[in-house]
Amino acid sequence: MSHVVIIGCGVVGATIAYELSKVKGLEITVVDQQPPALASTGAALGVLMGIISQKTKGKAWQMRQTSIQRYETLIPELEAITGRKILFNRQGILMLLPEPSISSLEKGDGEISQWEKLQEIRQSQGFSLEIWDSAKLKQICPQVDNDKIVGGVYSKCDRQVDPTALTLALVDAAQHHGVSFKFGVQVLGIEPHPLPPPLSRGGDTEPHSLSPSHERGGGAEKYCYQLETTEGKITADWFVVAAGLGSSLLTAQLQQMIDIRPVLGQALHLRLGYSLGNPEFQPVITGNDVHIVPVGAGDYWIGATVEFPSNKDEIPPNKELLESVRQQAIAFCPDLAKATTIRTWSGLRPRPEGRPAPVIGKLPGYNNILLATGHYRNGVLLAPATADAIREMIISYESK
Repeated sequence: MSHVVIIGCGVVGATIAYELSKVKGLEITVVDQQPPALASTGAALGVLMGIISQKTKGKAWQMRQTSIQRYETLIPELEAITGRKILFNRQGILMLLPEPSISSLEKGDGEISQWEKLQEIRQSQGFSLEIWDSAKLKQICPQVDNDKIVGGVYSKCDRQVDPTALTLALVDAAQHHGVSFKFGVQVLGIEPHPLPPPLSRGGDTEPHSLSPSHERGGGAEKYCYQLETTEGKITADWFVVAAGLGSSLLTAQLQQMIDIRPVLGQALHLRLGYSLGNPEFQPVITGNDVHIVPVGAGDYWIGATVEFPSNKDEIPPNKELLESVRQQAIAFCPDLAKATTIRTWSGLRPRPEGRPAPVIGKLPGYNNILLATGHYRNGVLLAPATADAIREMIISYESK
């Protein structure tokens, strides 16, 4: 039996753990220095912008498609196993369209024409996008009251999920399948070796299951067999680094640093006491990179800011930016001006420096260290596709 250690238990690490728990012949341990879903996952709004994304081909689109489709089965699957209720909004996402600029009108490539092209592409891919003019928008979503909004694009296939509830359910379901979680345990380092040593399993010493594939590499790649933690050493066959911002330090210790920088996001929880518009139709409303997320009982999440560090990696939350997000939401839906702020929160998103997000694949120079990190603003959206990719990597090696 091969042992997989996952470092990090945000939504990405938890999803990987759950999906791997269904693979026969794997023992899985998850290590995190804090409880699950407290870092970037706890700050996310869980808006799953897949179909409405402008990504239409290649890996970026395939990951979105895989994740959106998996969520339809994943949520009921987790609820059945754990008995937990996961807030999962199946009423889609409405993207508000502003008045086109003069320059875009002159070029003939305004907002509407761009969305019409995407609508055709999505139709060919089997997904629906609806383009609403201002009259239809007013009829269906009367809460949107802004003369500068000329219409909207409605994606009925996109979703929103509560990231914390999702992650806790993933942990419960994975535990149900035998996954071991070690919270409050700090990773101190991973020990590399040029060749895999024999492992002791159940008192027997036998060659490592990956030694044949390692030998095929001619010894060019190193192999890691042990994780050092504050609770002692953990021996394993595979290490999956899903530690977000913590991934940089871990990979730097192995002389292959993946440079991941923090970007702060702030959000608000507003309580209006009644539903905006039609209580029976409560999609996520988004525009100008501001999301209005219904979370039931007349409550709404509003977010999120995008704040880059000005001094090293320190990013103090900017109250003015958060207030500007609130004002933008009110500009879209004026009734939100009557809402009470229940809480505000923030979190650091892991953004890869000098390369696209996310970072998924083998750590260069190492045979059995896999990266699943640096998802920036799309950790919740891309978690299922990331887990799928990691599972396939491990299965393909194990089957050799």
